[in-house]
Amino acid sequence: MKNNKEAIESLKKALKEGGDLVFFGGAGTSTESNIPDFRSKDRGLYKTGKQDDYPPEIILSHSFFLKHPKTFYEYYWDNLVHEQAKPNKTHYALAALEEQGKLKAIITQNVDGLHQKAGSRKVYELHGSIYRNYCMECHQEYGFEELLKSRGKVPACSKCQGIVRPAVTLYEEPLNLSVIEGAIAAIEQADVLIVGGTSLVVYPAAGFLEYFQGRKLIIINQESTPQDRRADLVIQGSIGEILAEVVGI
Repeated sequence: MKNNKEAIESLKKALKEGGDLVFFGGAGTSTESNIPDFRSKDRGLYKTGKQDDYPPEIILSHSFFLKHPKTFYEYYWDNLVHEQAKPNKTHYALAALEEQGKLKAIITQNVDGLHQKAGSRKVYELHGSIYRNYCMECHQEYGFEELLKSRGKVPACSKCQGIVRPAVTLYEEPLNLSVIEGAIAAIEQADVLIVGGTSLVVYPAAGFLEYFQGRKLIIINQESTPQDRRADLVIQGSIGEILAEVVGI
């Protein structure tokens, strides 16, 4: 493995060589916006999160939501919604690369909408978004601000009084097919794929890397991942600081 200075220079060179660039990111892209991830040793929700003796993996499941919507929403508001969070250097660096015409798409496992807040336009949200919500009965759509008015209780549809839920993918639910197809197509067409802020252990998302046939696979993460061995370049450290230096923002 190269030291970080050499690796950053290699990343700069890879971007200068041109071709279509795609970014695939996870929760680590938002930790620098003070949004906790799921699996890190100290702040990960799966390490620290508990509510009514249920582990987060159970609370965030489809079946639990149907049986215990009040408990689900208590956990959801406390742990998944960070309306005050602002984009960090990672988000702004990627938006700058898109503005320069280099970055063709972002594929994210996050639901926080920070890529769009930073100005990115082509974003495939594999697990949905907290900013989209809908009634489970009549499918009336609701924005985030409307749902925010129901904080502290289970939101009800103004049309039919059905339960309103966030358009985020829960455990036991499949990913959105059209989003999957778009993400895979972007990866297949990429010349350079940067993977950042993800442990690459959550499937099916982690399996998307198998579709990459381009020139350079680059992984930027605080810790090692199962895919490091197949990467052309691995950089360990703050993804925000690294991308900001590479992009020059």
